[in-house]
Amino acid sequence: MTHELTIGQLAERSGVAPSALRFYEDRGLLRSHRTVGNQRRYDQAELRRVAFVRTAQQVGLSLEEIAEALASLPKNRTPTKADWTRLSRSWRPRIDERIARLERLRDRLDGCIGCGCLSLRTCRLRNPDDEVADRGPGPVLLDED
Repeated sequence: MTHELTIGQLAERSGVAPSALRFYEDRGLLRSHRTVGNQRRYDQAELRRVAFVRTAQQVGLSLEEIAEALASLPKNRTPTKADWTRLSRSWRPRIDERIARLERLRDRLDGCIGCGCLSLRTCRLRNPDDEVADRGPGPVLLDED
């Protein structure tokens, strides 16, 4: 027999606001069923799905990518560690790229914010006549290796 949670209990246990849980459910990221009194009930296994969604968001996955990943999980049983490992393994390149970008930001932060620009005095030396503008918007120098 599966232990069922109300939306308040799921919110308390997961640390996610009920409004966010309803949003996730509307997007197909969570599953619930309704009682005779039309109240939402969640299987306890949905706690893992909430944790997965939150972690995937921190990695930088879009809600569409998260929904696609969750759709690949078995519907007739609680996902296993192997199921979660298979999904999370595909995140490694994205995490590595984020780490690399953060390291570049850390290492270059004291010199310039990638010519967006915070120092007109310095940029007259590094970016005379604003040539970097041709590379596109934002801090393009931070994206260079």
